[in-house]
Amino acid sequence: MIRTETEYRDAQERLRNDRSVMHMQREELTKLGLSAAEVGHAMQPSISFHEQLCEEVEAYERLLRGDKTVVENLVGIGQLLICLRIAARISQTELARRLDCSPSQASRDERNDYHGITLERAQRVLDAIGGRVRLEANVDDESLAAVG
Repeated sequence: MIRTETEYRDAQERLRNDRSVMHMQREELTKLGLSAAEVGHAMQPSISFHEQLCEEVEAYERLLRGDKTVVENLVGIGQLLICLRIAARISQTELARRLDCSPSQASRDERNDYHGITLERAQRVLDAIGGRVRLEANVDDESLAAVG
C-alpha cells in the first residue's frame, strides 16, 4: 500500500522504468530464440510485480479523489485510517503534529497498519484527520442458526 506522496512519486517512476526494462528483457529473450510462450513464462514475475504496483498507484489515486473505502471488519481499521488520511491530503508529518507524536512514530504506526490499536486511539487519529466512520453491524442467517 502506498502511504505517502513520496512513495507515490517513487512508484510512478518505478512503473515508467519497469516498462522500458521489461521491453528490453522481452527483446533479449526473443533474441535468445525462446518461443513466445517461454518468453511469457520468463516475464511473468516482472509482469505480476508491475501489475501489482499499477493497482497500488490506482488505489492511491482513488483515495486522493476521495472515493469511499469499505472495510468488512475491524481488522481493517488500520488501513482505513491510512486511507482516510490520504483522502484528506494530510501528510504523516502533519498527522504526527496533530497527534503530538514524532513523525517516525506516525510512520511506524502506518507501516504496521496500526496493529493492535485501541478504539480510543483510533478515534484520536480520526479526530486528527477530520475523518468519520460509519459502522454498520449485520448478523448473517448462518450465525443466527449456529446460536439458536
